[in-house]
Amino acid sequence: MTTGTATPSRPRGRGFARAASALGASLLLGAATIGIAPTASAAQGTTLRSAMAGQVDSLNPFLGYFKGSLDVYAAVYPTLNTLKADGTPGPYLATSWSTSADKLTWTFKIRDGLKWSDGKPLTAEDAAWTLNLIMTDDIAGTANGSLVENFASVTAPDPTTLVIKTKAPQANMLYVSIPVSGIPIVPKHIWESHVAGLKDYKNDSFPIVGYGPWTLTQYKTEQYAKFDANKKFVLGAPKFDHLIQQSFKTSDAAVAALRSGQLDFVNNANLNSTLYESLKGQKSVQTFQEVGNRWTAVEINAGAKTRTGKKIGTGNPALADATLRTAIALATDKQTLVDKVLGGLGTVSHSYLPPAWPQWSWSPAAGEKLDHDPAKANRMLDDAGYKKGADGVRIDPRTKKPLALRLGIHSDTARDTQISTYMSGWLKQIGIKVDIQALSSTKLNDDLAKGDWDMLMDSWSTGADPTYLLGIQTCDARPNDDGSAGSTDAFFCDPAYDQLFKQQVVTFDPAERAKIIGQMQSILYKANSDLTLYYANGLNAVRTDTVSGLAEGKPGAGGLYQPQTTFWNYLNATPVGGDKAASSGNGTLIGVGVAVVVVVLAGAVFVIRRRAGADERE
Repeated sequence: MTTGTATPSRPRGRGFARAASALGASLLLGAATIGIAPTASAAQGTTLRSAMAGQVDSLNPFLGYFKGSLDVYAAVYPTLNTLKADGTPGPYLATSWSTSADKLTWTFKIRDGLKWSDGKPLTAEDAAWTLNLIMTDDIAGTANGSLVENFASVTAPDPTTLVIKTKAPQANMLYVSIPVSGIPIVPKHIWESHVAGLKDYKNDSFPIVGYGPWTLTQYKTEQYAKFDANKKFVLGAPKFDHLIQQSFKTSDAAVAALRSGQLDFVNNANLNSTLYESLKGQKSVQTFQEVGNRWTAVEINAGAKTRTGKKIGTGNPALADATLRTAIALATDKQTLVDKVLGGLGTVSHSYLPPAWPQWSWSPAAGEKLDHDPAKANRMLDDAGYKKGADGVRIDPRTKKPLALRLGIHSDTARDTQISTYMSGWLKQIGIKVDIQALSSTKLNDDLAKGDWDMLMDSWSTGADPTYLLGIQTCDARPNDDGSAGSTDAFFCDPAYDQLFKQQVVTFDPAERAKIIGQMQSILYKANSDLTLYYANGLNAVRTDTVSGLAEGKPGAGGLYQPQTTFWNYLNATPVGGDKAASSGNGTLIGVGVAVVVVVLAGAVFVIRRRAGADERE
């Protein structure tokens, strides 16, 4: 499943130009397989063309939680607060807020005079209705239910006042509804008629009624999303008139599009270290990195169950043994993955929360750290009774079956392929046979929800407040018995962890809250259900001949920026050279069937094929 950020399908953007790059590259196009559709002309204004930052699993903001979906919600739906470059909350729908002396009542002053894109008034009632629905409806709480778990009531006494009462003081209140990682506010007058069928509602009537910096006017699954700018947006209108997010099947294809001028911006979802390094120094391309705010992991199915404790799925029962999971962790050489898979552009992971937010940093004690040690892993398995057969594969002492595990990977993600090859070799050294299963994103995530897997590749990121990411490891993140309303990634459930989760939400002292969150990370680390591998630096590339001002904030230590969000990237992006430069009459590529792009670069020929898309959650 990759949770975190992802990919999609056939590219869009400007048509490929036949101009040689500074490295002597020429671009040839398989025209028979590609349709050309005009972008906005100069008369229609400027268009920002970006590679989609992740797969869209749903346009329904109550259900979707993949990165591509979250970026769409942030573009078209408002939130109570925004998140500033320094990670602190700022005003959005709410101009100010206050809390009672006992910290149980929060009062938000909502802007007056705002209108939804269909002209209807946007008021505090829309916010109250949205939050109440998530609080009271399991389906509506699929994506963000953990963020309102402590809410007692939400009311709108008048159009510009929102009152939230909590069961206990809630420290992360100003992060509950922020762009990308928080709860989007939807128009009550549109959504109230869809509550009964919310599980199946696709929200695909365009233009989608919302109020954000952009209005979604067209969407093609695994192809592209098209937006028009909201010129009356309260935080400042986008500088571009239109936005096209194009989905790509491979990173190579996205980078080829950037090189040719077909795209203006490519971010971490579509860049690996090799491609990133190849763009350094290229004319009219700026590259920059962010501190890692995402982990990549191997999920281990220790026993899939629903919220009621009903066992589901086909996971190997041997993985319920903590000793076996610990041995897998010891066999894994994380530093090699950072060096070989990331090209050194990242750091080894020993904790659940990434280094982008140092206030939550945690590391295991020296005696508990699971460094690469296959000899120790073998000794542990020997002592636990996992004897090796004649073929070197260990036998599960309980089932008497060979220890063979499935490892599901995204069929369209090169990093998954690299990691799985290493993992297979390392686990073979300790007597575990690995069956690598390259699956489409849809199949992999279907298997995840059903518990039909042993190990899966996974990735998640987090914003400045970690509540959501911590929440997917709670018992309530598991699905209902009918398979609905789950957001778990490993079916992890530990009552002690859940108690600490509730405690950290209501702890206002930052140091004390960090201590509690550290205890939660310790539980996860020892459980080895989420075997986090590394934190990749965020990699970005932008065309300086068409866009300026896109990066948010300023680089810090090592030249790395703080984590970027497409909400601000797209809002801050400014056309270079005016309408003429940004809308030069080039076409937008729409893949029809399988498109093949041949790139001739420095005498070498690469065939770039667009295949099945990967998906990543946030």
